Amino acid sequence: MAPRTRKAAASPSPASSQTDGSPPEVPPKDEASAVVDVDALLAPVPGEEREEVKVNNASVTDMKHACDDALKRFLSRPDLFKQIHTHTDVRLALGWLSVLVAGATGLYGWKVPFEQSKPAVWAGVIAYVILTIAQTLYSYFIEGDIVFVGKRKTFDKRVSIFVHHLRLSTPPDSITPLSSIKQIVTERITITSRPTPSTPQTPPGYALGLTYVRSAAGGKTLLGKGRAQEERPFTAFFDERGVLDQDAFERWVGGVVGRVMDGKAQ
Repeated sequence: MAPRTRKAAASPSPASSQTDGSPPEVPPKDEASAVVDVDALLAPVPGEEREEVKVNNASVTDMKHACDDALKRFLSRPDLFKQIHTHTDVRLALGWLSVLVAGATGLYGWKVPFEQSKPAVWAGVIAYVILTIAQTLYSYFIEGDIVFVGKRKTFDKRVSIFVHHLRLSTPPDSITPLSSIKQIVTERITITSRPTPSTPQTPPGYALGLTYVRSAAGGKTLLGKGRAQEERPFTAFFDERGVLDQDAFERWVGGVVGRVMDGKAQ
């Protein structure tokens, strides 16, 4: 999938702006803006490049995890989003730290006499409990249902430098584009997922929540944002053998992400 393509607006030639004396035309904003081929960016991966995914289709948890993994593989391709593992890193750091504290406490208590080691052992136990609680609270309140956080950087070429004509007879609103520069645009997407319970009328489903932000100047200039929520039953992606239809799943995910990136979803 190719990166976003952008069409630069054509500047009027010097000859055309001088022969008739009329002020040069400024390209319309839509032509000078980026033209994004979202469909090409989010095209499904060719089938021959995928391995078959098969799960127990009687387990909602297994189907949800399979969809989460397929979503990460699809969106974290090199030419799309770079996955950010901050939440996973924090949980792993807290988990490993608690394990090290528990191991050090046990080793100290084994080598040092019981009465002498009690203060340090108590401190180790308290530290282990605090770290375990912190990991649980982080997973529940901060990470929550987030399954994917991705960032993407592109170059946006926009006409940016203008000067007024020096002649007093020229209308003050006439300007001449001198040059254009490229600014770095950062796109960040956050996706949550959760299983939806079954009802007598509907099977269990897979619900997505998306948040998208597009900014420049290191996040100081907001260029666009969007939100979307969509849901599909697991039967739309898994057959009777529990095999995931990855092409159908990627088309659905790509469509939702594309609408958010295009600003067509709120």
